[in-house]
Amino acid sequence: MTRTWEQLEQTQPIVLKMLKNSLKKERLAHAYLFEGMKGTGKREISLVLTKSILCENSIEGYVPCETCSNCKRINNGNHPDVHLLEPDGLSIKKHQIQSLQEEFSKTGVESKQKVYILVHADKMTTNAANSLLKFLEEPNAETTAILLTEQIQQILPTILSRCQTLSFKPLSPNEMAKELVKNGIKTNEAPLLAQITNSFEEALTLSTDEWFVQAQKIVVKLYEALKGAPLEALVALQREWFSHFKEKDQFDRGLDLLLLLYKDLLYIQLGKHNQIVYVSEKERLEANALRTSNRRLTEQMTAIFEAKRKLQGNMNPQLLMEQLVLKLQEGSSVV
Repeated sequence: MTRTWEQLEQTQPIVLKMLKNSLKKERLAHAYLFEGMKGTGKREISLVLTKSILCENSIEGYVPCETCSNCKRINNGNHPDVHLLEPDGLSIKKHQIQSLQEEFSKTGVESKQKVYILVHADKMTTNAANSLLKFLEEPNAETTAILLTEQIQQILPTILSRCQTLSFKPLSPNEMAKELVKNGIKTNEAPLLAQITNSFEEALTLSTDEWFVQAQKIVVKLYEALKGAPLEALVALQREWFSHFKEKDQFDRGLDLLLLLYKDLLYIQLGKHNQIVYVSEKERLEANALRTSNRRLTEQMTAIFEAKRKLQGNMNPQLLMEQLVLKLQEGSSVV
């Protein structure tokens, strides 16, 4: 789903305001560095800026029309004067930058303007970074470079000095949830999606991911089983958890979902009912929160954090989950 300038302005107002002023005054920098956490819209906004530069019928001098040939081709990834460069394997290599330089030595196919976007610019090899530096040292008025990075500290200072840096701020979970609802996500689903990822794009993808939908149901079932005898929870693990959460990253996501459920119980105890994310389970969670202590919840959440740490340390996931289930049940028949 492609978001409009107006929608992106809601998520990154400072960045969009600066770009708007530069476009309207026709004072764009020859090179930009968009830096910030994953999921803050750097790639989306780099493409919106590219459309603004090449749009045939921009609105008020900065908003791309989205209907002209240039806008459509940029959206489809096939505009001849727009070049998106990503790592070849683990890094951006010297030959990739050299090929880009050769391409930009030619006259624009559709217009005089050309734009290149470097995704994960921090992953350039030393030789690639030096080649890019030469490119940046001889700026062409008809060329705009947009570098994207999540690791600004990895960018050479000499490259930083030749770019205008725009910092992208992560959305707060509340802001994220509001944006998700505006984009068609159900009100009772948005809070959990906003907590599970700080990436707007990933949240939208997860909202229609059947695996993720089923994962939430399995986590709630495990939580219910934890209120019974130890054997019930271990059976629940064997019956559904291990067949659904197979890869390491899936186990980690399952633990995140379980942690959010216990956080909801804690929020309820603290009277912060508006912060719970398992909205559809609200009544059941409110009843259960009254039957456990704040201290017990803290111990259980600590156990989940510890399980996440052990998972990254390559502990056997099946053994890890069995141990976690027993810890979550310690000292109480109600969790």
